[in-house]
Amino acid sequence: MPRPYVLLSVATSVDGYIDDASPDRLLLSNSEDFDRVDQVRAESDAILIGAGTLRADNPRLLVNSDQRRSDRVARGLPEYPLKVTISGSGDLDPEAKFWHHGGAKVAYTTDAGEEKLRARLDGLAGVVSLGVDVDFDALLDDLGERGVKKLMVEGGGSIHTAFLSQGLVDEIHLAVAPLIVGDAAAPRFLSPATYPGGSTRRMTLAEARTIGDVVLLRYLPKQESAQ
Repeated sequence: MPRPYVLLSVATSVDGYIDDASPDRLLLSNSEDFDRVDQVRAESDAILIGAGTLRADNPRLLVNSDQRRSDRVARGLPEYPLKVTISGSGDLDPEAKFWHHGGAKVAYTTDAGEEKLRARLDGLAGVVSLGVDVDFDALLDDLGERGVKKLMVEGGGSIHTAFLSQGLVDEIHLAVAPLIVGDAAAPRFLSPATYPGGSTRRMTLAEARTIGDVVLLRYLPKQESAQ
């Protein structure tokens, strides 16, 4: 089966941070941009976050608009996209909101984490081992077999880094907020890694537009800029 189209969605500060170091989540987007993200979720077949984001933010990860959910059902789709997470260790809290809201869920793990995760998520989510290590190619293959045509990846930094460094991202939605975090202890969008083409390869910019005080940049990483 064909792999899903992978759309990476992230909001950052001007200096590239996705949060600050405080215990409370930093809201980088504005209300208009949150609504845009909700639309992208509604257009996706699956939404993925990493275990670190699940633990830190405890999100429900839903399509919030009643109309958008109704539109999905009218198109013959589930009300909510499939919710996906990854944990190599299998150390996920079954009480997290992620498991108790929305529709179907699947958790990807390793051979070492599989038994623990099956016990913890019994009746809450499907569990799939990707082998000795988390194999992102195998993950996309499995999602393709499940009929996922469009996968929205919402973080966090280690997940973004893995997908981009392995050349698996078809489109990036980068929302830049007019904030400067300036704290080395805060999480960044990407970590050091070897990225396809290195620092001289320029991605194609598909769109740039303002959404209130946020700037949305849409990049196509697999297409090199002609300039």
